[in-house]
Amino acid sequence: MPKGDMAGDMAGDMAGDMGGDLAPKIDLQGVGKRFVTREREVEALQPIDLAIQDHEFVALVGPSGCGKSTILNMIAGLLPPSAGVVSYDGAAIGGLNRAVGYMTQKDTLLPWRTAADNVRIALELKCRAMPWDEANERVAQMLTLVGLTGFEKHYPAELSGGMRKRVALARTLIYEPETLLMDEPFGALDAQLKLLMLDQLQDLTRQRRMTVVFVTHDLGEAITLADRVVVFSARPGRIRAIRPVALPRPRDVFRIRFTEDFAHLHESLWDELKDEVTRGTEV
Repeated sequence: MPKGDMAGDMAGDMAGDMGGDLAPKIDLQGVGKRFVTREREVEALQPIDLAIQDHEFVALVGPSGCGKSTILNMIAGLLPPSAGVVSYDGAAIGGLNRAVGYMTQKDTLLPWRTAADNVRIALELKCRAMPWDEANERVAQMLTLVGLTGFEKHYPAELSGGMRKRVALARTLIYEPETLLMDEPFGALDAQLKLLMLDQLQDLTRQRRMTVVFVTHDLGEAITLADRVVVFSARPGRIRAIRPVALPRPRDVFRIRFTEDFAHLHESLWDELKDEVTRGTEV
């Protein structure tokens, strides 16, 4: 069976398992993207179809430049597709998508604001009329949720890399987006700290029943967190394979990598990805 057919069949099976009769939360139909740079046109993403269900955690993996971040930007309404339609809750996205929270690779914290003030800025932008006491209470609750009680008055320069990521996560979550877009948010962290952040993210997103689209280069991250992993080819990106992750939840992020099921899925994903990574370095 051709790989494209296999990916489509597996996507259909997963949709059925997760309630295929329901309209998807996020739906990409024939979506492609071209960029014009220095008077040259670059095809970043070939037309793809991808449906993401409500409360689903989907990880996107693939070589650099294959269009993963571009997909997040289109879901957020920051970029229009060059072809096809990106829909959210059944409606085509035609501008900024305020239903999503977007956590990028850089924490983008404002250095002149404390941790609490950096988190509060999301409320200031969304709810200018919120009473100050109510805003402070919500900020305190969110910082406690991400394990930063006692660091409310610290400035970004006084925080470790992991703490800065937690502040960024709290800022993203505080206005309660129903969908979370994450672009390699933990890529710069050391291995031990990354595991702690993955564990915390798993708990938060499951508690809040969020839909998550997570871009990563780390197959281990993808398998640990996701309900499905979507593998992209080298640029121009296309969907090479879609793999469901049938590992039971909640997942022990510290021990899951030593299980046989994890190893088999990792091997399967790497078999799909390794040639594309090689091609990606040649583009």
